[in-house]
Amino acid sequence: MKTNSVSKTNCMILRAGTSKGVFFSEKNMPSNRDDWTPFLLEVMGSPDKRQIDGLGGANSLTSKVAIVGPSGQDGIDVNYTFAQVSIDTNTVAFDSNCGNISSGVGPFAIATGMVEAQEPVTRVMINNTNSNRLIEAEVQVEDGELVVDGDCEIPGVPGTGAKLDLSFYESQGASTGKLLPTGEARQTIQTSAGEIEISIVDSAAPLVYMRAKDLGLTGKELHTDFTEKDLTLIEEIRSIACELCGFASREDATRLSPAVPKATVIAAPQDYTDMSGRVQPAEKMDLLIRMMSMQKPHQALAITGAVCTANAARVPGSLVSEIVTSESDEVFLGHPGGVMRAAIKADGEHISAITVERTARILIAGQVFTKTRFA
Repeated sequence: MKTNSVSKTNCMILRAGTSKGVFFSEKNMPSNRDDWTPFLLEVMGSPDKRQIDGLGGANSLTSKVAIVGPSGQDGIDVNYTFAQVSIDTNTVAFDSNCGNISSGVGPFAIATGMVEAQEPVTRVMINNTNSNRLIEAEVQVEDGELVVDGDCEIPGVPGTGAKLDLSFYESQGASTGKLLPTGEARQTIQTSAGEIEISIVDSAAPLVYMRAKDLGLTGKELHTDFTEKDLTLIEEIRSIACELCGFASREDATRLSPAVPKATVIAAPQDYTDMSGRVQPAEKMDLLIRMMSMQKPHQALAITGAVCTANAARVPGSLVSEIVTSESDEVFLGHPGGVMRAAIKADGEHISAITVERTARILIAGQVFTKTRFA
């Protein structure tokens, strides 16, 4: 096949949890780290709201990249860097991890030979370079091949697949170095809508929590229910929290730090109808949660959001803990796709790990063509 493209790079596309991303071996990335941003923008077809000239799917959940390579460290199999590629700006964010994409790292490492397959479960220890935290993936293997079929169902993904346990170790302070970046479990900020209480918690990724009722919302909204007025206020609150975290001024937050902290709207459990039209009863959940991703409503729930929220539920005085009053070792979170379970492993008051169930599979392996040749 003849082509005018001047460069081609090996990659895979995986559906990982409720996200989809392009996975690269680090050895195949441009050797100059400064070229990673223009390279990934071209790969995904950004900036363009349709991403028509690249591999992106015109949604923040499908405009993601994982870069994986051998770690060279004892006890750690691979290093993994996550990149959130903006759809309509020349921005690639490397400042936070994506838990869903993390669930594809183990399968990718096994499929590419970075990690030797062990039956029936291959344990892959992953160092996430964005947060400098460890993640363990337990990947099912049979006859040397990744197992795809199974009875694990995760909200936001049709059908079932092979269960993959993903454990996040010592996730506190992933971006800021502190579980409570401002030193406060909750605080009051002044917004265009008046005073609003928030909680900023950093575990796996920093989240800023706000009550749905304080925004004039119910907490049951699906992504199509948020108005531009709602999103503008939520981003205003997120921008103030961004400044409080020291990431960027509130005026520059959307441009300089669009991915973190992640804006999160919470409410007490209520019956609601999820995106598939199923009614989720209040008794199945501990918390209603609606998360934003790159200034747009998330159609499910980021795994980093689930990890952070499980931690926040144990923080006395936080907005999350005023709703989640149980000290169970499980937290059930009602999001637009359904209800997600996060399992807590604690040593006394210290949370050492949080585990979630995911599924993942390789969709395609091949080469991506770019018009620019990167060294």
